[in-house]
Amino acid sequence: MPEVKVRKRLLITEEIFHEGGPVAAVPHKRGAIISVIENPFAGRYVEEIAGFMDDLQPLGIAMARDLLAALGGDASAIDGYGKGAIVGAGGELEHGALWHVPGGYAMREILGDTRAIVPSTKKVGGPGTRLDVPVTHVNASYVRSHFDAMEVGVPDAPKADEIALVLVMSCGPRVHARVGGLAAANIKGEDGLR
Repeated sequence: MPEVKVRKRLLITEEIFHEGGPVAAVPHKRGAIISVIENPFAGRYVEEIAGFMDDLQPLGIAMARDLLAALGGDASAIDGYGKGAIVGAGGELEHGALWHVPGGYAMREILGDTRAIVPSTKKVGGPGTRLDVPVTHVNASYVRSHFDAMEVGVPDAPKADEIALVLVMSCGPRVHARVGGLAAANIKGEDGLR
């Protein structure tokens, strides 16, 4: 398959101290890493593209490792994650789907024993397109306090022949989570859902 060609990378971190209520004793932290790569399939239909997922694996591992480091380096502190892709207009939505395996499994490998599926989103758009990347708990998708999203984008990407690949990690529940449901302390860890 083609070589992975990275044009640029962005790393974004944020700390949320409150959402209008009391200041949290520990802020909610989340971060995103974005790699803008050349889309080797842009401008034409290519039947066999699945092999490119293998080529993306080293990039996924490097991105997950760097994002973990930006959030403090302690894998046990990360309890939320998500992934996404923005495909330039010369590509197709299926090119963004190539990120499912290398992006998701990279975070699971770097974080260790996570059980929940990594939520994902993708879209086709031009430079400056914004993407809301869904975030759920790393061990149980039904933990409501960790239902979240992080909006990301790149001012000059993706160009028509590019893809912006995104990983998101978070530490802790939403800062004022109080809508009930399964609590993180009550996760059974049997199926990645509860």
